[in-house]
Amino acid sequence: MATTPAQTTQPTAGAPARGGRDRAKRADAVRNVEAILAAATRVLATDPDASINEIAKAAGVGRVTLYGHFDSRATLVREVVDRAIAQTDEALAQVDLDGDPRDALGRLLEATWHLTHRFGAVVVAGSQVMPPEEMRRAHEGPAQRVRGLLERGRAAGELRDDQPVEWQISMVQAILHGASAAVHRGEITADEAPALVRGTTLGALSA
Repeated sequence: MATTPAQTTQPTAGAPARGGRDRAKRADAVRNVEAILAAATRVLATDPDASINEIAKAAGVGRVTLYGHFDSRATLVREVVDRAIAQTDEALAQVDLDGDPRDALGRLLEATWHLTHRFGAVVVAGSQVMPPEEMRRAHEGPAQRVRGLLERGRAAGELRDDQPVEWQISMVQAILHGASAAVHRGEITADEAPALVRGTTLGALSA
């Protein structure tokens, strides 16, 4: 008796192959995650108490989709904070800190203000769900850069050395956050802020 060759199952005409469907689903998932993180950063930057519903709405996804990627609001906030820290470090690493310490500090201040304004109250949102030792990471990188320039400026006699360095770093951070808040309140514009931050800080620190 003749045997019948095994039949090979062919995909239905016009239907995408399974691998193609899987790739499309993965691409959709990546887009959703990026949309959620971008929306969460924007929303939390102005309202650290923003709810999951508000974030999902800003991202253009439903609660179910959001929770499919982030199992809780705390998990989402942690990811937003981690990304903000990484992006801040990457951006500040590009700032030229060579040459005159006052000029270098001015460049660093302007670059840091843009990042402070961009991420705004994200740090506040993070502090609500993350332990203090983790939140300190948000300021460690920028503070180290400022500290190095303050010490160089002191050694060169260009920056005042009659105050503790750590106090001066706290003052710098207060000016940066204060300028961002002033922009949100409409007291100054975002275009005015960098020069005001630079001038105010260097005026207070100059020898």
